[in-house]
Amino acid sequence: MKGELKMFKLLKGGNKPSLLAAIVNTFIALLKMGAYLITGNVAMFAEMMHSFGDAANQFFVFIGSALSKKAPTPRFPNGFGRVVNLVCLGAVLIVGVLSYETIKEGIHHFLHPVETSGIAIVLGVLAISVVLELFVFYKAGKEILHEVGAEGKGVSVFTKSFTHLNQAKPATKLVYMEDFVATSGGILAIIAVLISYVTGFHKAEGIASVMIGLMMFYVVGRVFLENARGAIGETDEEMRAHISKIILKDENVKDIKSLNVVKEGESLHVETSLEVDHTLTVAEADDIRDRLSLLIYAQKDVSDVVIYFDEDNMTTDWQPLH
Repeated sequence: MKGELKMFKLLKGGNKPSLLAAIVNTFIALLKMGAYLITGNVAMFAEMMHSFGDAANQFFVFIGSALSKKAPTPRFPNGFGRVVNLVCLGAVLIVGVLSYETIKEGIHHFLHPVETSGIAIVLGVLAISVVLELFVFYKAGKEILHEVGAEGKGVSVFTKSFTHLNQAKPATKLVYMEDFVATSGGILAIIAVLISYVTGFHKAEGIASVMIGLMMFYVVGRVFLENARGAIGETDEEMRAHISKIILKDENVKDIKSLNVVKEGESLHVETSLEVDHTLTVAEADDIRDRLSLLIYAQKDVSDVVIYFDEDNMTTDWQPLH
């Protein structure tokens, strides 16, 4: 019972946009599957594969983001922050396979185009899908703005969230990018179906399928590289510069010997060695450590702070970061 309660608490802390996206995309994928089975439309096939891939990804990302918040244990003293990066790496492999299948089917339809029936069903399902994907995309944009401490309403959510995309947490960024591609792909599929129906150029659906697959591959590449860096442990240069300024404002700190700010999943781990006057007592050094730790912990996403002291060597080693 206690284990179930702990798991429930962990899941409550998971990335909310990814859970919403998983639920919505599962519904959309089932709609598209029904439409594809009825009509045999290749653009609908591409969209169905895309939605199933997104739903699976976003569900795993939600679980990974929740597990990444699990407290350190004696066996894993450094915590589980990088779990979300590992999950995202696994998730993009699923998208990669589905991207390949989407492109392959698109090429086949381009080389051997056939007319599909059920235009009303296809367009209706695609229109519903675009609206739902746009809703999830908007929610992911709102979450990005919340994470970076910015505000936005209406259309400005889309523009502002895009400018802050690189500052978003890995799970939110993955959802945002996938739903951007999903929304764009849905609109592209609608255009291709209309061209095929109005002009008789049935290869348009195959072209759309290939383009959707290529957009999916772009997400795979970008998310893979970003989460590979996160899994290894990447320095957050912007926060490193910010924390160095906080430390140097303390009158008892003579210099910074070293400062590492490493991003692990959604958390930042700070480790620094500071130079202080050699005449300070242990109690005074502890006061400095406590004071600086409180200030650093108050910064966004900082989850661990380690501070060492060394005597002042009377030489300025630290070069200001910009």
